[in-house]
Amino acid sequence: MFNWKSIAMTLPLALAAGTASAAAPAADWQPTKPIRMLVGFAPGGGTDTTARAMGVKLGERLGQQIIIDNRPGASGNIATEITANSQPDGYTVLMGTIASLAINPALYKKLPFDPLKDVLPVSQAVDSTNILVVHPSVTSKNVQELITLAKSKSLNGGSSGVGGAGHLALELFNLQAGTKIVHIAYKGGGPAIVDLLSGNINLIFATAASAVPHIQTNRIRALAVTTIKRSALVPNLPTIAESGVKGFDANNWYGVLVPAKTPRPIINRLNKEIVAVLNLPDIKDILFKSGLDAAPSTPEQFGAYIKSEKEKWEKVIKAAGLYQTN
Repeated sequence: MFNWKSIAMTLPLALAAGTASAAAPAADWQPTKPIRMLVGFAPGGGTDTTARAMGVKLGERLGQQIIIDNRPGASGNIATEITANSQPDGYTVLMGTIASLAINPALYKKLPFDPLKDVLPVSQAVDSTNILVVHPSVTSKNVQELITLAKSKSLNGGSSGVGGAGHLALELFNLQAGTKIVHIAYKGGGPAIVDLLSGNINLIFATAASAVPHIQTNRIRALAVTTIKRSALVPNLPTIAESGVKGFDANNWYGVLVPAKTPRPIINRLNKEIVAVLNLPDIKDILFKSGLDAAPSTPEQFGAYIKSEKEKWEKVIKAAGLYQTN
């Protein structure tokens, strides 16, 4: 039987540990009460969809209910701060996003947490294709027509919050296409989509999870995907890069993290069950139909990916001259 306290002391988990030694086998940690999974955005967006799709099966495998706790605001910072300040006992986990983990450290002057020190990676959960969608009142039928329109009149674009993947995709688009589309921040992808459907905003770089149902009913029009490759979900939709904005690439992703100092055997057990859930055919199908590709990983792989994404978006934020929010 492994002594989990001694393992936690001798095998600390470094977020960026790409050369860490092989993880110790999971000890017999068994949760005895419900586990809270914090989501930094309102219900209805891609992060919430991912958490709820995983929650039931994960709870079954752990023998305890997974309670989804939505704490929208500050582009995921609120939920991340709560996680960072929680007891490292396995009963609080975060469905973290590219926003609070890789973008906000450069976008905000001060954060109440350090994403490289105060939370620890368990596993990446999904990659999420974002789609550039417009309200039907916008006459543009493709990306080049949108660029032309945006240069002739003022357009605005919503996002799930300052520093979110949708926001940075918009800023990257402005930078590379030479447009000045005005950003409007919401407390989650759901509220942003509602205002797009109502015609209160012109466009969104939306998660496929929140956009596809409305694309299918022609309530909004899709122009392109933000990733460097086309999405299997909407294979006929071009990428922004192939639509003339060369090199454009804005991936979105979510993953599970825990407070710093969480014992490694707890992380191991959570990783084992999360990976198993993400490999279930029915879960992969549910996620895929929502525009999400299951992307399970080891803690070390997820940590290295967070670090590389953080470095990438710091460069974009600096090049775009984005103001660092207090």
